[in-house]
Amino acid sequence: MPHRPTPRRSFPISLNALQLTGSIALGMWLGFIAIVLTCWLASHLLFNEQMAPVAAALEQLAKPPVTTQPVPDIPPQSPLFEQYEQNLRKNEQQQRLDQARGSSRNLSNPNCQFWLQQDRTAPSEKSRANVLQFCD
Repeated sequence: MPHRPTPRRSFPISLNALQLTGSIALGMWLGFIAIVLTCWLASHLLFNEQMAPVAAALEQLAKPPVTTQPVPDIPPQSPLFEQYEQNLRKNEQQQRLDQARGSSRNLSNPNCQFWLQQDRTAPSEKSRANVLQFCD
């Protein structure tokens, strides 16, 4: 059997300049929108992760630095020295409590929130100890 070639079909193409121009303009506009949205999304994802250390550093700079008080020249056996040490411990504990109360990381910790509320309503040694234990 001999192979007969099939006749080629011809498709009539009519070019309308207005439709062609409109299609090209629409394609360029959609491409531009896609590029802008992609860039916005990429910058939003990248800069939020990169800005987290900067935000933490700014938050740390906003807090005043803790200054150490000079130790007086009082002999260790003196009642004044013991009173000084007690006051120093109380001040350190108070600073740690203030930091725990002001820290934004403790908002997601339910144990910390409970003991902070207990310490606000009925302050006691137990509530302060638990605040220091459960809060950062």
